This record gives sequence, C-alpha cells and structure tokens, in this order.
Amino acid sequence: MLVSAKEMLDKAKAGHYAVGHFNINNLEWTKSILSVAQEMNSPVILGVSEGAGKYMTGYKTVAAMVKAMLEEMGITVPVALHLDHGSYEGCKKCIEAGFSSIMFDGSHFSIEENIEKTKELVALAHANGMSLEAEVGSIGGEEDGVVGAGEFADPNECKMIADLGVDFLAAGIGNIHGKYPANWPGLNFDVLAKVQEKTGNLPLVLHGGTGIPADMIQKAINLGVSKINVNTECQLAFADATRKYIEAGKDLEGKGFDPRKLLAPGAEAIKATVREKIELFGSANKA
Repeated sequence: MLVSAKEMLDKAKAGHYAVGHFNINNLEWTKSILSVAQEMNSPVILGVSEGAGKYMTGYKTVAAMVKAMLEEMGITVPVALHLDHGSYEGCKKCIEAGFSSIMFDGSHFSIEENIEKTKELVALAHANGMSLEAEVGSIGGEEDGVVGAGEFADPNECKMIADLGVDFLAAGIGNIHGKYPANWPGLNFDVLAKVQEKTGNLPLVLHGGTGIPADMIQKAINLGVSKINVNTECQLAFADATRKYIEAGKDLEGKGFDPRKLLAPGAEAIKATVREKIELFGSANKA
C-alpha cells in the first residue's frame, strides 16, 4: 500500500537520518529499488519525473504498476510514489492518477506566484491524503528541460513557503542535478543552517544526491535534511553494468539476448547502489 511521505520524513527528521528518494524509469528500476528497501527494512520514496512519467505512457500506468508490484512482491515497508519537479498541471494529473505524494517546483516563478500555486496545491494534496514538497531556490543543472543555475534559497522565502503547510521543502544550497564538475565548491551549509533555523521541524530535501561526498551528506542530515534524491548514480551504474555484459559478448551466448538476461546485470547494479545509499542515509531498519 502506498503512503504519504509525511510520516516517514517526520520520523526521519526526529531520528536524524534521511529517506532515499530513488527515481524510477521502468519496471526494472522499480523492482530493484523495492526489493532492496524490503530487504533492508527501509522506507523508500519512488520518484517519477514528468519525462519518465511520459516515457512510461502516463501517470496512471505508473501508479497501477507500482500498486500491483507492492502487492505481488509482498512489500510491507512504507513506500511513497512521488512526482519529482512537477509542474502545476503535472501535480493535478498525479493527484488524479493515485500518486501518494507530489512535488510542485515553483522555484522558477516569482515568490508571489510560487506561494499562490503552492497554497492551492497543498490544499488539494492534503484533501486527497497526499504529501506535498515545495522548492525555493533552483537546483543547478537540467532535468526534463527545467534548467536551474543553482541559486541559493532565501531563508525568509523558505519560511513563507513553509508557513503554507507544505510537508517538506527543497532548498537550493549549491546542489545540482547530474554529475558534479571537478570545480564544484560544495554545499553551502551556512544557507542550509539558516533555512533550518527559519523552518523549524519541517523536513528538508537535498536534490542532486549523486556524487556528494559522504561527509557532506552526513552534515546535511545533521542540519535537517530528511530526504535525499538519487537518480543519475543509478543510471550510471545500470549503463556501466549493461555495457560490460555486452562487451563481454554475454548477449551472444545462448539466450543472453533475452531482455530478462540482458537487463539483469544493470538491475543488480541498481540494487547495489540503493543498498549503499540506504546505509549512508541511515534509514535501514527504520520502516
């Protein structure tokens, strides 16, 4: 059964650990992530970008697949199905499709428009038993055509959004989507500390979790981060394992070309990545 992400993140905030948000792109991704979460007795958030939702033919398809997999796989840990960097229209579609959580990314609007739209979507989400994540200050890099320069969040604006009743908040602190460049200056913990001070017990979200050093992850968790998003690292692990399988000629041996065999090494690589992150984030045995 899908659940709102609110309770799991409130518990994470109080317990000083973080819940992993892992983006799903197809059945293999979803199955791998769910199996490791169950194995490690960890709550988990399945993130769906608007592009991935479209790729999988629509949000209703994604919701139906995830709900069926939870039942067929006997998943008992808390699982939230969450729209990642959703538009206003995308959020409404996911509410209708049966997601359990949504993110409205209004960071590219003026703060006034961000507040207006977030306030409306908070009411809609809560009326449907769903949690809502908002964003202040853009996340650097590009995801599904949304480009951010990585502006730092204004702590006062974070408080304005937090006061609308959002369940968790993504605040830009120098984090970016995709691979981090060699000259990346790191996370700005001064900004994070100020945001934490202004927003109190509200769980904070760290996007762009791929490639952030472990010590920075731990410091971010200590400063109130309760949800960490990972996507690129799973994609890279999947691609690397698949490449090695093909380069070794395994697809030419017997029925090695069967998609169930061809995609298996990549699926195992995703599992290894998710295990590593759950350990790092501290959410194992917290279900």
